Amino acid sequence: MVKIRLSRAGCKGRPFYHVVVSTDRTARDSNNIERLGFFNPVALGKEVPLELNMDRVAYWLGVGAKPTEKVSSLIKRTRKTGVAAAA
Repeated sequence: MVKIRLSRAGCKGRPFYHVVVSTDRTARDSNNIERLGFFNPVALGKEVPLELNMDRVAYWLGVGAKPTEKVSSLIKRTRKTGVAAAA
């Protein structure tokens, strides 16, 4: 099954996540099919906390990819604010 999930990056105490499409059998931070954007939970100042390519998200959801619970909330948040950017 294909999933849309978060892949951890960043350093200790300063997490940064890439929103990626990968199969459910691969490890969290290993190979992925496509990177759709990023999520920065500790964004400060003018840093962008969330950026998603909503065209590609819609495509992957259309072909049957299942988002995780956190990614679902990030997609809803992006649709609510109307801020979508090309990643």
